Amino acid sequence: MNPYKINEPAILSLSFGRSSAYMLWETLMANDGIPEDCLVIFSNTGKELNETLDFGHAIETNWGVDVLWLEFDGLKKEPKIVDYDTASRNGEPFDLLISEKMYLPNPMARFCTSELKIVPMEKYAKSIGMDSFLTVIGIRADEPRRAAKQKIKEDYAVPMSDAGATIETVRDFWDKQNFGLNLPMMPNGVSNLSNCDLCFLKGLGIKLSILESLSPDRADWWISQEKKIGARFRREHIDYARMKVIATDQGQLFNFGEDESMSCFCGD
Repeated sequence: MNPYKINEPAILSLSFGRSSAYMLWETLMANDGIPEDCLVIFSNTGKELNETLDFGHAIETNWGVDVLWLEFDGLKKEPKIVDYDTASRNGEPFDLLISEKMYLPNPMARFCTSELKIVPMEKYAKSIGMDSFLTVIGIRADEPRRAAKQKIKEDYAVPMSDAGATIETVRDFWDKQNFGLNLPMMPNGVSNLSNCDLCFLKGLGIKLSILESLSPDRADWWISQEKKIGARFRREHIDYARMKVIATDQGQLFNFGEDESMSCFCGD
């Protein structure tokens, strides 16, 4: 059976990264479009780069897919429905979540992923009567640990992993398309940006390279959150205020080698 074939109520979760977008294309091909009982959803945190949102809008336009854009609007409230024009671009949903929780997410408690990405999808589905559904996510075959974590869940599917699709598969596909995800390149010749600009799960060297290459001011939102709570997103890393200083004054002296980044549901 084609792994991309959907035969039950489902949510196709998009991050507006290249991999999840490839998964969407294969799903369209396998099902002759999106099945009636399948929702295609993007949960916006407000910290995605503008290029990510541009890519999502291009997908809608070029492929004729109706993507439901959702945003966290409070722990006790239903998610907000937005679109490309009205989507938050300055971290507003993430800021609201931290303000309501009054502590910062961290590598051991990644509640930003659950509350900003997963819960809005689940809440919306239940609000329209979808009490049981399959969640389909774009994890590749060359991400075996991430795939294994999802495969043990009863209502999750990872068709890219099942189909053997790798990062090379995804790159080959997008090289042949007339549009793509145009994230800026970093000093090492690759993009380390993914979808959440300075996610605390990124390695320290990667975060510093992003600040140096794009703008040290990108640290300001993260600095404001750490000041608000009086803590750091990641204890073993310097705070974002210090990162901004290094990127401004000493970034060229920093070694942008391999670093201790962690994977996330927000994904590629």
